[in-house]
Amino acid sequence: MEAVLRVAVADDGPAVAELARGSVLALFPAYYGARETASAAEHLTELDTALIDDGTYYVHEAGGEIVACGGWSRRNKLFNASTAGADARLLDPATEPARIRAMFVRADWTRRGLGRAILNACTEAARAEGFTRLALMATLPGVPLYKAFGFTQVGTAELPMPDGVMLAGVAMERAIEEKA
Repeated sequence: MEAVLRVAVADDGPAVAELARGSVLALFPAYYGARETASAAEHLTELDTALIDDGTYYVHEAGGEIVACGGWSRRNKLFNASTAGADARLLDPATEPARIRAMFVRADWTRRGLGRAILNACTEAARAEGFTRLALMATLPGVPLYKAFGFTQVGTAELPMPDGVMLAGVAMERAIEEKA
């Protein structure tokens, strides 16, 4: 069965939330403890509907099920559950990077190129809006994908979850190359 990439719509919300939670519960225990995994499953998986409303969120669908999701944002929020410095302000493409956000793949669909396809779609869309850089805050399971896609680490962070749990994260950036 092949997964088909498309722009997410509002009706995808419940399936995206279920996929994100399942992905965290399946993949995070290899990188985080039980407390961190439980907190991430609750707080990092809340769907930011602004991504869908803005038309910058994608899903891979296979057999009527969403098996991967992720997107980008032209707004000033780096990751779900973040509040410090986050707002709905539109970023300036000339001086600020677009944000890669809320990437999740169902555990039985990992390592099939779905994350890379979403990142390609995000890169093309951000380039079309004049952005020259991408930024993200990776959780540890995502770091290998982002490195393989050309992101470099620019720092580490302890991400505060609303319940007080701290989650190790990696700040990463990547230039959007000019199209040849």
